[in-house]
Amino acid sequence: MSAFIPTLKTGRAHPHPEPLSGSAFSAVELMPGDRTVVMLDQRLLPRQERYENFQRPEQVADAISTMKVRGAPAIGISAAYGLVLAAVVCDGPRDAFLEVMATTDGMLRRTRPTAVNLAWALDRMHRTVVRIAAEAPRDRVTALAAEARAIHVEDKLACKKMGELGAASVRDGSTILTHCNAGALATGGYGTALGVIRAARDAGKKIRVLSAETRPLLQGARLTAWELHKDGIDVQTITDSMVGSFMARGLIDQVIVGADRVARNGDVANKIGTYGVACLAQVHGIPFDVAAPWSTVDLACPDGASIPIEERGEREVSHVTIGEFEVQVMPDAVRAHNPAFDVTPARLIRALYTELGTASPLDAASLSRLTPPPRAT
Repeated sequence: MSAFIPTLKTGRAHPHPEPLSGSAFSAVELMPGDRTVVMLDQRLLPRQERYENFQRPEQVADAISTMKVRGAPAIGISAAYGLVLAAVVCDGPRDAFLEVMATTDGMLRRTRPTAVNLAWALDRMHRTVVRIAAEAPRDRVTALAAEARAIHVEDKLACKKMGELGAASVRDGSTILTHCNAGALATGGYGTALGVIRAARDAGKKIRVLSAETRPLLQGARLTAWELHKDGIDVQTITDSMVGSFMARGLIDQVIVGADRVARNGDVANKIGTYGVACLAQVHGIPFDVAAPWSTVDLACPDGASIPIEERGEREVSHVTIGEFEVQVMPDAVRAHNPAFDVTPARLIRALYTELGTASPLDAASLSRLTPPPRAT
C-alpha cells in the first residue's frame, strides 16, 4: 500500500514586509531589526510553504546542512546573514568579537563544501568584520547587516543580467530542459538558469520547460516545477531516465542549468546527474548552457578534478521523502552512494552566462576575459 500524503496546505503570506527577492517568496531574508533570519523550508515544498525564523547562527548552519535552504548563491547569502546573527549575540570587546566571528565562520564554512559561493560570501563578510571590530556592538550589527544585504541585492541583479544575456540564445518556440533547481529558490531572487528562462519569457518568446525530476531529492520535480508554475511559465516534469528518449525524439531544443562551482578551466560542478545530461546533449547535438554568478567561479581551482564533491547521507537515496513523509525504497541490507554533485567538462558546455558577460567557448581564456577589476581595499 502506498504511503498517504495529505493534500496541499495553503502557505501564509511572505513574512518579510519588503523582501529583497522582489518576489512573493524568498529562499532567505534578514528581517527588519537585523535580529532574525527567515527561511522558506524547501524540504516541505510543494506540499507546504512554511517559513522558519532563526535568531542564532548555529540554526542557520543547521538549515544549510539539512537543505532547508539550498542552491549555491542562496547558501552564500544565508551564511552572510548567519554572521549577522553572530554579531547580534556577541556584545564583547574587539578581541572577543573577532574570536566569536572566526568560530562562527568556521562552523558555517563546513556546512556544504562544494558550493564556492559559501566561502566567497564569508570571505567578503570577513573583510567587514575586521574593519568594524573595534566599533560598538550595535554598529557592528548594522555594518554587517548592510554588507549581507548588499550581497543579496547584488546576487539578484546578477541573476537578471545573466538572464538577459542567456535569453538571447533562446529561440522563440523552444523547449528547454533544466536539471535540479537554479531559480529564485536557489538565489537571492529571479534565478540563474531559471533567470534565463524568465528573461526569455519576459522578452515575449514562447517557451516550454521540461524539468528533470533530479533524484534523489527531487529538486526539479518539487522546486523548479513549483516556482515556474507560480510564474505562469509552461512547465512539465519528466523523470531523469526520460531525458535521452526525449532528446532522441527531438523534443528538447536546449539545456540550461546552474552551477555550484566553476573551475578555472571551465569545468562545472552541479547537481548530480548534470554530467549525464550534458553527455546526452552532445550526442544529440543539443546546446548545453550554464548560468551562474561570478561568485560561483573559482579561479583558484584549476579543474573539475580539484572540486570537492560533497557526499551526503545514504538515507536520501534509500528513502523517498516528500515533506515530512518518507517511504523506504531499498532493502535494509543494501548500501547506497550519495555524491551530491558531479562535474561536467568544459568541452561539453556551449556557454557560461554571468553578470560580467558570456564565456564561450568555455575555457580558461574566456573566463580570464571576464575577470572583474580588483576589489578596492
